[in-house]
Amino acid sequence: GLAFAQGKVTLYKTEIDQYWVIIELDKKYQNYPDNLHHVYLRSKTTGKLVPLSSLIEWSQGVGPQDVPHYNQLNSATLSFNLKQGVALGTATDALEKAALDILPSGANGVFQGEAQEFKSALASMAGLLAIAIFLMYVVLGILYESYIHPLTILTTLPVAAFGGLATLLLFRSELSLYAYIGIFMLLGIVSKNGIIMVDFAKQNLEEGGGKVTSFDAIYNACIVRFRPILMTGASTIMGAMPIALGYGADGASRRPLGLIVVGGLMFAQVV
Repeated sequence: GLAFAQGKVTLYKTEIDQYWVIIELDKKYQNYPDNLHHVYLRSKTTGKLVPLSSLIEWSQGVGPQDVPHYNQLNSATLSFNLKQGVALGTATDALEKAALDILPSGANGVFQGEAQEFKSALASMAGLLAIAIFLMYVVLGILYESYIHPLTILTTLPVAAFGGLATLLLFRSELSLYAYIGIFMLLGIVSKNGIIMVDFAKQNLEEGGGKVTSFDAIYNACIVRFRPILMTGASTIMGAMPIALGYGADGASRRPLGLIVVGGLMFAQVV
C-alpha cells in the first residue's frame, strides 16, 4: 500500500508545529506497471519477503473511476424524460419490457423518483377501489336502513365500469393512475343516479299506502327522473370531453380519465 499510495508512518513534532511523515514511491515509478515486479511483501509465517507477482496477476485496462451501489449491489442509474404526448405509465411499461430483453439474468432494476411514486400509487388503487365500494354500501345501508337498497344502487356500477374500460380498450389507452381516478369519479356519478331513482321509488311506495307495487314504483321513478338524469349525464359528458380528447399540456396523461368518464356514462345512460 505504501508503494503506490500515500501512507502516514509517524508524526514529527517541533516546538511550534507538528508534521506527518508520509512515505510513497517516487511519482516517476508509479506510472509503470512493470515496477510491480519489484514490490515485495513480508510473509507472516516465515518472515521472508515474497514478490507480489507470486501472489497476484494484473493486467492493464480501462475501468470506472467509481462503482455506485444500491442495496450493497453494483448499480447504474439511467434517467429519462417523457416525449410530448407520451404518458408516464406507457414509458414505465416500455422500460420494463426493454429491461427484460436487454438485461442479463440476475440483473434487475427499480424505478426511483416520480416513476416509483407512480408505480406505488397504481399498485394500491385496486385495494382502494374495493374499500370505496364497501364504504358506499355501508353509508347507503345506514341512510336507507336496509341491506337490499344499497345493493340495488350498486348494481349500476358494473355496467358503468364495463363501459369505461371498454372505451379504454377501444382507444388503446392504458389503465393508468388517471384512469383509476376516472373510475372513482364514475362510481360517484352513476351511484348518484341510482340514489335518485331508488329514493323516488321509495317515496312512491310510502305515498301509495300499499296500493303501489315495487315494480310500478321504480318504473314511475324511471319515467319521472329520466330527464334530470339524462341532462346531468349529458352535461358531465360534455365537461369531460376535452379531457377525453387529450387537449392541453400533458393531455395524453389525463386522457384515460376523460375516456373512463365519457365512455362509462354513455354506456350507463343507454343501458
